[in-house]
Amino acid sequence: MATENQGAAANPANRPLSPHLQIYRPQITSILSILNRITGIGMILATVLIAWWFLAAATGAEYFAMVDGFMTSWFGLLILVASLWAFWFHFFNGLRHLRWDAVKGMGMKTVRRSGWIAAAMSVIATVLCIVLAM
Repeated sequence: MATENQGAAANPANRPLSPHLQIYRPQITSILSILNRITGIGMILATVLIAWWFLAAATGAEYFAMVDGFMTSWFGLLILVASLWAFWFHFFNGLRHLRWDAVKGMGMKTVRRSGWIAAAMSVIATVLCIVLAM
């Protein structure tokens, strides 16, 4: 028999979900935190593909032609551009974190502004790299 002292554990149906996805509005800080983790993992894919490209070049002309065909296809280039953006995003977001380690820029207004700056700088750096590579 449940008593009043058992609280929410005795009646899980009355236990609130917090923050509930239907009422919680994602903020720039949470989105950038999630993106930082995703880009960190995503860069592993780029590293594997580039290593595969180099190994194919060392293996032989025929195998390299096949791998190079994939890497220079629209899908391969999309992966490389996305990986380039992930690199720059991860880099600029890492600079934000280094600043926070020095206990600077910790106010919410500054945190939001630096998040938008990191996101914008990642796009600008990606575009600059592509333009310079052409």
